[in-house]
Amino acid sequence: MSGGEIAALIAAGAFAMLVLVLAVPILKLRHTVDAATVTLRQVSQHTGPILDNVNTTVDNVNTALGQAQVTLDGVNVQLAKVDVMTQHLAHTTANVSNLVSVVSATAASPLVKAAAFTYGVRRATAARKEADEAKSVRDELKARKRTRRG
Repeated sequence: MSGGEIAALIAAGAFAMLVLVLAVPILKLRHTVDAATVTLRQVSQHTGPILDNVNTTVDNVNTALGQAQVTLDGVNVQLAKVDVMTQHLAHTTANVSNLVSVVSATAASPLVKAAAFTYGVRRATAARKEADEAKSVRDELKARKRTRRG
């Protein structure tokens, strides 16, 4: 055997040793790849139903949002009606206020006149009564004077 053959033999032995040392991690790696493959299959199998459930949920949410939109549209219509009623009520209130002012002015003028007339009648009656009393007192005094003189 020559030196080149021995070197080749040593190199072949080293290569075999390297293959044996690398075989153990490669075999373990094979188990890891198998486990990853099984996991990917399971994920693939469960992803379809999950996506179906997500689609169903999205459809339900879209339906609920549509119903909420319809409800909001109904509320907006009712608010518009309430706004119109409020405007009409404001106009009615203004008209009633004006009517009350007119009625007050109309009723107040005759009432003031009636009160003034009544006051005047009372004063005149009181003055007449006072004048009658004064006249009777004067007449009495005159009668007493005549009685004394006479």
